[in-house]
Amino acid sequence: MTRQEETTAGDGTHPGGDDGRGARLVIPLLLVSAFVVILNETIMSVALPSLSEDLGITASTGQWLTSAFMLVMAVVIPITGFLLQRFHIRRVFITAMTLFSIGTLLCFAAQDFTALLLGRVVQASGTAIMMPLLMTTVLNTVPADRRGRTMGNISIVIAVAPAIGPTLSGIILDALDWRWIFGLVLPIALLGLALGAALIRNVTEPRHARIDAVSVVVSALAFGGLVYGFSGLGEGAEAGSPVPPGLSIAVGAAALALFVWRQVRLQREDRALLDLRVFTSRQFALSAVLMAVSFMSLFGLIILIPFYMQNVLGHDTLVTGLALLPGSLAMGLMAPVVGGLYDRFGPRPLISPGAAAAALAFWSMTAFGPDTPVAALVAAHTALSLGLGFMFTPLMTGALGSLRPALYAHGSAVVGTLQQLAGAAGTAAFVSVMSAVAAGLAAEGSGPVAAELGGITTAFTVGAVVFTLVFAATLFVREAEGSRSAPEGAPATP
Repeated sequence: MTRQEETTAGDGTHPGGDDGRGARLVIPLLLVSAFVVILNETIMSVALPSLSEDLGITASTGQWLTSAFMLVMAVVIPITGFLLQRFHIRRVFITAMTLFSIGTLLCFAAQDFTALLLGRVVQASGTAIMMPLLMTTVLNTVPADRRGRTMGNISIVIAVAPAIGPTLSGIILDALDWRWIFGLVLPIALLGLALGAALIRNVTEPRHARIDAVSVVVSALAFGGLVYGFSGLGEGAEAGSPVPPGLSIAVGAAALALFVWRQVRLQREDRALLDLRVFTSRQFALSAVLMAVSFMSLFGLIILIPFYMQNVLGHDTLVTGLALLPGSLAMGLMAPVVGGLYDRFGPRPLISPGAAAAALAFWSMTAFGPDTPVAALVAAHTALSLGLGFMFTPLMTGALGSLRPALYAHGSAVVGTLQQLAGAAGTAAFVSVMSAVAAGLAAEGSGPVAAELGGITTAFTVGAVVFTLVFAATLFVREAEGSRSAPEGAPATP
């Protein structure tokens, strides 16, 4: 097939697909679809205690339903930079939603842990494509001076969707079997696929790009090894992994060094799988690190709070899910507002207060006990969610807006990859601290509830210390020239 034939026949549109309806519908459809698929990244967290009992698995084994999801995403996301350069967004969207729908069906029909894990892997392969697709489309279609508000809506997807996953699963589990967590999502995914196939038009111009097979293999070893190792650390108190976590992390780190070396060589010829010149922007580098640490804390909390609510306070999954709802809703409602404030005032007036609020919320959680009222947990979680909400949109918008347009797809892929690595590392770190301290206290004679409480509050303390350091780092954030007011299509300062 010739290049012109691929452009017209492959997607049914001409290059750019710039008809009015397509341009108006593409971002809303991508936002809704991305929300649905990202929601599933954490939808299993509240279900883990009951699902572990139903399937006869340990809590750490059940954790792999979330960790494997993140592992696959970490492996696939680096490839999306190539996909978004090479193919029209309509084709990429249909591929992503088809994979997600097939994976959701497999999970719904699963009768054992292995089948459920397979479905989660297929789900994740589609989910991994959606966020870079959404961010790259926004960066290419929304003028810089209005980008903050749109990125605020994206923050609802990347932060609120994972945060609201436990609430949704808690509500479902109160009335239905755990399989309906997927059964209720499936028709929504199929509807999104049908609407996208019918209505999305192409708003970007693909270009010929070659994929470096060596980089794909090395990136899989690097990011997959790191995520596997971090996730495996959470199993230390219960059972050994097939591959020791330390070995997996060492292999991943070595592969990452090789991956970086190869990308630096290939990017001189514009052939890098993941162009690391995005890190030459100081704004991007600092913002990316702060986002990664914030996601570590967010995903760690999403795992810890259900264990605290159910195993220490004795509440069921419904109460657990509802307790997390106010914070999730607050973050979602504030995201567009924060985006508008970013367009007016820039990043630091929002990021530093947000980090301070998150740090204070973490410190308040260190005082939680066996008799803590649910209202106190709701207040702390809401304050933390609002603090993170004030950070995500400015950090992401400022980071990606500081790049040249040619690096948008690579910047989006880097942000997505860091998010998955951070999520896996945060989950592993918080679970490992909780498990290790709880095991030590149990060995000293503490009861099961007291031991688990000690582990959880210690993990909260670690989060509090980390976010205090994050607050200090936000004081060095500066706005990149042109990231809010550059004329449409003009390159931002690299």
